Amino acid sequence: MPRPPRLSPDELAAAMHGLPLWSGDGDGIRRSVQLPSFRDAVAAIVSIADVAEEMDHHPDVDLRWRTLHLTLVSHSAGGVSELDLELARRIDALLP
Repeated sequence: MPRPPRLSPDELAAAMHGLPLWSGDGDGIRRSVQLPSFRDAVAAIVSIADVAEEMDHHPDVDLRWRTLHLTLVSHSAGGVSELDLELARRIDALLP
């Protein structure tokens, strides 16, 4: 199945209005979230991993104690694609 192409700067800017917890540019979008405990952060990673596997689209995840730093980019598209936006929406539904 073909992967979606990189979004144009205008498409990405318009989409980012619907993702207020995320920031970034055409090279990647990012979100950080602090959870109540280290175990809560690890559990969040497991939930994100389930969604990522289902979508066959995987975020970069950096865990620092109880803070998750997430970066989404479609390497095959050379930047942010609709897959990243959908994964961001699905991650938002999982996190506070």
